[in-house]
Amino acid sequence: MQLDRYDIQILQILQQQGRITKSALAQAINLSVSPCWERVKRLEQAGVIRGYGAFIDTGLLQGRTAVLVEISLGRHSADVMRRFERAMQDCDKVTDCYATGGGVDYVIKILCDDIDQYQRLIDSWLEASLGIERYYTYIVTKTVKHSPPALPSM
Repeated sequence: MQLDRYDIQILQILQQQGRITKSALAQAINLSVSPCWERVKRLEQAGVIRGYGAFIDTGLLQGRTAVLVEISLGRHSADVMRRFERAMQDCDKVTDCYATGGGVDYVIKILCDDIDQYQRLIDSWLEASLGIERYYTYIVTKTVKHSPPALPSM
């Protein structure tokens, strides 16, 4: 899909202000409301805009612990990887899961109530034979930066 400068501007604004009105968005990018809204709908239908939400400061939620985990699989067959990825998608405690190249196969972020809940989750994955050979746990002590990804400039 080809994006022009208006599309990029729309995406940048919506990333920062998902609740902006149609007219304010159109005014911000110097288009009338109808063409601007048609662009938004086209971006949604193409899957570029997957949804709208709020940025939650999980550090302010009492009793929430963020854990980053590096995971290496024992085998790298399509079936093993598919099974592991499906388990990550189905787990509501996993907020992010990235397949990586290099020293580990996946890096995941888990948001749980406490370390005990995290360990029980890992134990359940090991018992479920998801192909995990090794995992390394990193407890998040503070978030230094969290922001939406930068979009290409035009």
